[in-house]
Amino acid sequence: MATVKDEAHSNAAQSAATINLKLEAVVIPVADVDRAKQFYTVLGWRLDADFAFDNGFRIIQFTPPGSECSVQFGDHVTSARPGSAEGLYLVVSDIEAARRNLANPGANVSEVFHPLVPGAQFRADGSDRAGGRASGNNSYGSFATFSDVDGNRWLVQEVTTRLPGRVSGETKYVSVGELANALRRAEAAHGEHEKLLGHRDENWPEWYAEYMVREMAGEELPR
Repeated sequence: MATVKDEAHSNAAQSAATINLKLEAVVIPVADVDRAKQFYTVLGWRLDADFAFDNGFRIIQFTPPGSECSVQFGDHVTSARPGSAEGLYLVVSDIEAARRNLANPGANVSEVFHPLVPGAQFRADGSDRAGGRASGNNSYGSFATFSDVDGNRWLVQEVTTRLPGRVSGETKYVSVGELANALRRAEAAHGEHEKLLGHRDENWPEWYAEYMVREMAGEELPR
């Protein structure tokens, strides 16, 4: 028989499940705040805040283009060793274009690679990696890395087709390039669709729209 305590726990769990918990900022440790600010400014990330207080506390926030999560650093923000942050993910739809965009302002970004064994993308020594995209351009399989001026390591990952259940809410594209790449993938898939039909698909706009929405949501793609 359920007790009052059991029922209370159940109600609390159900209530917690309905509350959105949005990860909106991560903290990275830096040695020189102004030097780090200059680095992320040059990358073209949006400066959201730079607040300094009389007690020596200072907080700076940057947001990568198209990201819903920001990065924070400053004075008296964290006790972690400067440069010790690892595995900070930046997800992109075109790894080659993203690499060029990072390299242009001077970020020391690696060549595109794919791991030869699971988890090799996280290794600082670069072992068990092979140059170039993943076989078949598989989504989630192609990477590049770069570090900021303190040595905090960022991992850039190409994701084109989401695994099921990974995205909820509205479908949106954060740049012209990302939308263009989605349209190209839809065009290629639609070409195969028309081969199956054996004739031109007059309803291609609807097919494109369904394909792009399903791809973004990680759902089964139309054929």
